[in-house]
Formats: sequence, structure tokens, C-alpha cells
Amino acid sequence: MSTQTITKRLTLTDLANKKRAAEPITMLTAYDATFARRIDAAGVDCILVGDSLGNVIQGQNTTLPVSIEHMVYHTQAVSRGVEHAFLIADMPFMSYRDRVTAANSAQQLMAVGGAEMVKLEGGQPVLEQVSFLNDQGVPVCGHLGLTPQHVHRLGGYRVQGREQRARQQIIQDAQDLQQAGALMLVLECVPDELAGEISRQLQIPVIGIGAGAQVDGQVLVLYDMLGLTVGHVPKFSMNFMTDGRDVPAALEAYAEAVRSKAFPAREHVFA
Repeated sequence: MSTQTITKRLTLTDLANKKRAAEPITMLTAYDATFARRIDAAGVDCILVGDSLGNVIQGQNTTLPVSIEHMVYHTQAVSRGVEHAFLIADMPFMSYRDRVTAANSAQQLMAVGGAEMVKLEGGQPVLEQVSFLNDQGVPVCGHLGLTPQHVHRLGGYRVQGREQRARQQIIQDAQDLQQAGALMLVLECVPDELAGEISRQLQIPVIGIGAGAQVDGQVLVLYDMLGLTVGHVPKFSMNFMTDGRDVPAALEAYAEAVRSKAFPAREHVFA
């Protein structure tokens, strides 16, 4: 393996240590065992079973039709291909609308699906759920900025946090999520400077997707970074299948680009 030699299963402690050591964390989405094995072999730190499967696997226009049953099925598949990477699963739309529903969903994703952490979207409205899950021993990752499950309320897939009021709300939500017990945070489509400020304020790892280079790590949708996406490709993504690479080489190139801070570059960043 050219990017990194991993001899054990990565843990939340390892990821927290990477933040403290300023070592960029690498993450990619996966939805099946075969790609999970390839991502794992490339030395990527974390695999996210994203509800983006609604878009890239099911052909949906949004992530909203994805159910907890879909997420458990794909998390099970991915977990069978993982030996070293830390495995996170998305909690889909309306699967954490209250504490009991959130607990049931997390139980399915972890006990049945094999996830080691669950991710949910939003700030203040989900703090009670985050705190409750934390009390039950469930590791939680927050998700702020562009939250795809709220796409209709947001008016589309737009950069968030450019206006002062929205910026302050994201900062406050990030702090509140950490206080409630979240152990990781994903920031999507926010200005680079805002993401950097949040990353410096928080003790937990902050992973960016369209959030610039000042965060603690990066995540991309697998199909985007392999150049498989048909139609619109997000500005913040990059095709790593260029220069005659095969899939394993592209995955290693992504991991190396994140660790060397060559990715994201200026053209992938929102001001």
C-alpha cells in the first residue's frame, strides 16, 4: 500500500489523535463490499455509508426517499469489506425525529449493520437526540452547512454560511453539537474561512466536503472522485481517475492528495 500502512482497526481515539497532530483525515463514501475493500486497501481512514446512495445507486433526485432499511442493507454490505477503516453510517430522513426513533435507528445501523458511528444532519433541532444517543454509548457525527435532507427548505443545493447571521448560526450549532456529545462533525458547502474557524474552535475532528482546506479532513462521494457521475459534478469534487489510473490507484491518489494537502485546491473552495 503506497499511501499508508495500517495494521489495526482505526478508532475514534486514533482520529482524535490525528486532529491533535494536524494529520489530515481521509474519508470516502461506499455502498457495497467490493468498493469498501478497495477503499480499505488504499489506506483511507474512514468509510461513510452515505444516504447519497439515493442519488448514485437508486437514481433519486434527492436523498429523501432513502429508508433506514436501505441504510442497514448497504451498511451490512460495506462492513463485510472493511478491515481497517472506521465505519460511519448516515441516519436517513426522518429516522431521528425524536429520541426513541433515533435510538431505534442507531441500534439497527450499529448492531445489525455493523456501523461504528452514526451521522445525522442539523443543529439545534437534533441536540436532544445527540445527547440521548451519547448517553446510550452511541458515537454521533454531526453534519452542518448544506444538509441534503433539508434541500427543499434550503431552496436547493447552495453554499451556506455566507451571510453573517447564517455564519453565526453554524458556529453556534457546531459548538452545541460538540457540547451535546457529538464526536465528529461534517461541514458541507461552507466558505473556507468559516470552516477553518469552526475546526480551530472544536476539539472534535471536523471533516469537510466543499468546506476548504482548513478543516481536519476531507470526504468525497466515491462516484464523484472516480469520474462516474453523470451530469452535474460539484465544484468541490475532483476526478482522480485521470492520468491513466485504475480504481485502486485513484483511491490511493485521493488519500495521498488529502494527506499532503494538495486537495482541495483553490478551485475546489468556496469563499
